[in-house]
Amino acid sequence: MYVREFMTTKVMTVTSDTTLGRAARLLYAHKIRRLPVVDGERLVGLIGDKMIAAALPSAATTLSTREMADLMSRLTVRTFMNKHVITVTPETTAETALAVAQENGVGCLVVVADEMRVVGIVTTNDFVTRILNPLLGKGKPGTRIHIYDCGTPRRIAEVAMLVDRHDFEIVALHLDDSLERDTKDLIVQLNTSEPSRLLFDLKDSGFTVDVRERRFWPMTFATCGSETSPTI
Repeated sequence: MYVREFMTTKVMTVTSDTTLGRAARLLYAHKIRRLPVVDGERLVGLIGDKMIAAALPSAATTLSTREMADLMSRLTVRTFMNKHVITVTPETTAETALAVAQENGVGCLVVVADEMRVVGIVTTNDFVTRILNPLLGKGKPGTRIHIYDCGTPRRIAEVAMLVDRHDFEIVALHLDDSLERDTKDLIVQLNTSEPSRLLFDLKDSGFTVDVRERRFWPMTFATCGSETSPTI
């Protein structure tokens, strides 16, 4: 999977001469936490809610509400933005983008094309909702089966044959490294709520299995921001 497949393309941006007050209002109105700063269609920085909060006087200030508003109208993004923005391109793979974010300790990657032109944005939440959740079968009905010590191609093939024999479809599948037992377990989600016969056959074939408890909820995604989590 590439960044272009799950990035948010409708990106709200500001210029470096935008006031902190306006930037704060945009963050609040659009329920987002970060704004790329663009001058002349070129990325020059990033401003976030924490940066704006750090720029304001503390709660112990003696400034009145009017004085605070006046201060916010005079301070600009240019002074407080992060000028060292971590970026990726639309062609960056999802695993590389995630590694870049983790290595740099950031929760947001700005996606740029030629000459630092902003074309998208991805956040930690995007990696979870667009990649991890589907991998784990979140938001999809069915039964999730935990098959212990099933990390070899031969044992995975045996499980697949039994699933096929019962005419079930595999909704999601992944290997889970067990830190307690130093083995790989297979987690399979099937499109059925009645897996009892399959469970019997798996056990009869020598597998140790459990049915994992899971919670189903419909998944919803943001249309113009990357901060919306699945609705519970």
